[in-house]
Amino acid sequence: MASLDVVHYDSPRMRILRFGAGIFLVLYLLWTLVPFFVMFVSSFKDLLAAFNLPEVGDWSGITLFFDFTPTFKHYVSLFVDNNFSTYIANSLMAAGGSAVISVIFGSLAAYSLSRVEFAGKADLFFWIISTRMAPVVAVMVPLYSIFRALDLVGTLPGLILAYTTFNLPFAIWILKGFFDNVPYAIEEAQMVDGSTRIQAFVSILPLVAPGIGAFVVLCILFAWNDFLFAAIIGSGGAKTLPVATRELVQPQNIQWGAIMAAGVVTTMPMILLGLVIRKYLVTGLTMGAVKE
Repeated sequence: MASLDVVHYDSPRMRILRFGAGIFLVLYLLWTLVPFFVMFVSSFKDLLAAFNLPEVGDWSGITLFFDFTPTFKHYVSLFVDNNFSTYIANSLMAAGGSAVISVIFGSLAAYSLSRVEFAGKADLFFWIISTRMAPVVAVMVPLYSIFRALDLVGTLPGLILAYTTFNLPFAIWILKGFFDNVPYAIEEAQMVDGSTRIQAFVSILPLVAPGIGAFVVLCILFAWNDFLFAAIIGSGGAKTLPVATRELVQPQNIQWGAIMAAGVVTTMPMILLGLVIRKYLVTGLTMGAVKE
């Protein structure tokens, strides 16, 4: 019988692979973190200090990047002159409202598709997820026409509904996998003891809580970072952070310091959210990957 080619953990090949993986991770971290670090530091710089660059090829002049007097005037300008507190509130309400609505209706629909057998179930499920596959640009004009007829353009309810239009099919698709991974015997035992179908459904929600939490985060990220819906459907009375940041670029003047500060204000909450719930996010995204 031929011997198996076993690669030991301390073999030269594995050491080379680990070294290569380490180099890749270092380069990837630099690629992703350095731009954010530059943006964060630049948000505390005066305009002249931000453009105080060394000569080309003078690597010793990189210390000029850290040679400045910190100022908070760009952040003051955002919240005093540009009313960014309102835009933060709009982003929070639009993202949170869409996530809550999508989770409530999505979990009910996903549970039904997971537990109830009916004719055309597979076709219905494919149609639901196919609506999420459509490009946003392809449906923007008809959506705008419908929302304008309903007087929802430029309102927070309209923006929440627009986000829910795309989040709900995704919720049904991803949550169905989580419910499929829960043994049906748990609900049968509940209903044998006299529970209704709704009570049995509620009883298994803690078992899929990590998955629901992961989906909520994905919904919030989609809505928080969205520009197209916010610029067209939410124009005017429901302006969010990405749209407000874009308006800092004007034909006569580009407010670089304010743009850097707005970038920090926009990205920092999502980074903190990811750090706080990273363990639950990984658990939720992987809990439905393997069926028992």
